[in-house]
Amino acid sequence: MQEYQALLAPIKQFLQSETPDAWIHEAKKPERLPVILIDHLLCELKAGQSAMFLIRKYAVDKAGAETLLQWFKPYEQFVYKKVGTLETLKGQNNISKAITARSDSPYSQDLIDKMVLLIKEELHHFYQVLEIMDARQIPYQNITAGRYAKGMLKHVKTYEPDALIDKLIIGAYIEARSCERFAKLAPHLDDDLNKFYISLLRSEARHYQDYLTLAEQIAGKDISERVAFFGQVEADLITSDDSDFKFHSGSPVAA
Repeated sequence: MQEYQALLAPIKQFLQSETPDAWIHEAKKPERLPVILIDHLLCELKAGQSAMFLIRKYAVDKAGAETLLQWFKPYEQFVYKKVGTLETLKGQNNISKAITARSDSPYSQDLIDKMVLLIKEELHHFYQVLEIMDARQIPYQNITAGRYAKGMLKHVKTYEPDALIDKLIIGAYIEARSCERFAKLAPHLDDDLNKFYISLLRSEARHYQDYLTLAEQIAGKDISERVAFFGQVEADLITSDDSDFKFHSGSPVAA
């Protein structure tokens, strides 16, 4: 874990609060493992979907948009319709066609390239979590989404390019918080899960940086005030009482 301290330092500086000890205390309970893993699985899909929606809305042509939809289809069918298995999902995370920016897009190929790489990694993590669940005989079941992402998205501005910039800032906070939570929770888990969560830190840290870099590039101006605003919203969601225990939930209280 020592080698990751330098990687985690900017994450800790970026976030305006640490995960409450009460959340760690609850999350490390063996009976919480199924909901942690299922919610983690869903978080990986949602992270990939968020990146897909961004490049579909802002950057790619119709053919590229359709390619992205087809890429996600087996994962979404598994989650929403319970169609498919670990075996049928094997090898699905590939994309042979190039995803390029449409001619009238004001956004660079860099947005597409960073988001496509993020999608590949998130879907790979989805499969890894599913493998862990399968090995531990934890069946997938539908669970409701927590308040976390919605609590930030409701503050997104309604005009462009500010709406896109806000979404990218929110993406940075979600990835940074995920990284921080993996690092905090890992020491309290068994060896296999500890190694798995530590293995995710590098990619999550890069995802946070990619989102923030894109937000700065697209804004073309200082966005520190908006970053600070969402940092406070995010910190409030993480530290305030929350009766719905999830991977990104706040300080646990009895339902």
